[in-house]
Amino acid sequence: MGLTYAGAVRPTSLRAHQLRVVLLLFCGYAALYFCRADLSVATPLLVDELVARGVGHAAALVALGSVASFGVLAYAFGKLFLTWLGDVFGGRINFLIGLGGATLFTLLFTSGVAVPLFTLAFVGNRLTQSVAWAGLLKVSGKWFGFSAYGTIIGILSVSYLIGDAAARQSMGTLIEHGFGWRSLFYFAAGVAAVNLLASALFLRESRTAAGFAEAESNPLNLFAHADRPPRRIGELLRPLLRSPAFLMVCLLSLGCTIIRETFNLWTPEYLRDDVGYSAGQAGRISAIFPGVGVVSVLLTGWLSDRLGVNGRATIMTAGLSATALALIVLEALPAHAASSPWPVIAIGTIAFCLLGPYSYLGGAFALDFGGKEAGAVSSGLIDGVGYLGAVLAGNVVARISVALGWNRVFFVLAAVSALSACIAGYLLLLGRRAAAALS
Repeated sequence: MGLTYAGAVRPTSLRAHQLRVVLLLFCGYAALYFCRADLSVATPLLVDELVARGVGHAAALVALGSVASFGVLAYAFGKLFLTWLGDVFGGRINFLIGLGGATLFTLLFTSGVAVPLFTLAFVGNRLTQSVAWAGLLKVSGKWFGFSAYGTIIGILSVSYLIGDAAARQSMGTLIEHGFGWRSLFYFAAGVAAVNLLASALFLRESRTAAGFAEAESNPLNLFAHADRPPRRIGELLRPLLRSPAFLMVCLLSLGCTIIRETFNLWTPEYLRDDVGYSAGQAGRISAIFPGVGVVSVLLTGWLSDRLGVNGRATIMTAGLSATALALIVLEALPAHAASSPWPVIAIGTIAFCLLGPYSYLGGAFALDFGGKEAGAVSSGLIDGVGYLGAVLAGNVVARISVALGWNRVFFVLAAVSALSACIAGYLLLLGRRAAAALS
């Protein structure tokens, strides 16, 4: 796992430091998902409150979809234009900004009942959160050698799935015990604040600052043979944007994020309005999506290590093809079938086939392309392109569901998944050609 060490420093001491880093990053990033899932779980309650204030049900649904879309747009903007700050000023600062912004703007969300206020708060929340994952990757690349990237980023990728699942379960339980939507946001802000304090006190930027040898980066990264470390944003971007394989990964991020964000945002509303569960049940059951994703991420991470250099592209091609088929099945299910297990089974299948491959994109792939020099900006570009597409998961999905029903939503997502599977197949072809050229 690249656990080299310097001088008289004992390896167990380095491992202890690395364990602390992983724990802080894992818990901190999981906490950020409490400040995202709160809007999704609270959506049925927010719709009811807006309806009680004279807004039509369809109009309330579209309005909250617009709040989500503006938030995702801000997130994409931050990914594309702000994450490079982690390569200049350090990943720790980015990570703390994400936790601090999530705490403050989640509290702001509770200060009134107006769509413009909700929009402002959620935009601020997602904009500040946008730099956190790049910061996490930057810190990881400075604490672990490249031979550990798959394992460590796989573990850290599980953090947002566990955080999302835990948030939905706990918030669904709060609703069932009579708590209102504001309580969900206070709870989420409290979780983020605790982790902000822990990271501010104990998280360190790199292992060299603690007296250990510098972590070894991937010798095949796009900056491995540079005469000097890149100092300007153009020097960071140029090698990435000239790589066909990197551009394919960005396109895969576009397709996968549209599907993922649709289920992250709308699963509770779909389960309540179309399947027939109560708001509390829908919030808890929606945890199936990130919960199953945990198993997928761990299993596909282990499997990709054993399939060789093109293992990730192979798994992505198969996983996205299977996701398309599962979405077609979900599209064919009848409405108001709360007694049937098939909607939940279909959602779990989609999570299993999608989320493991998705975790490669802004994680191990980003560090493989960018190394220590450009890991943050590489991750930002991959995720930023994805979240530009995910803007559609808010307003557009809401409009399709209102006008045509949830079945049409799932049909469109199936088409997106099938096209993404074709792109993954092309990435696999590029990888095989590159491997053949080296042999």
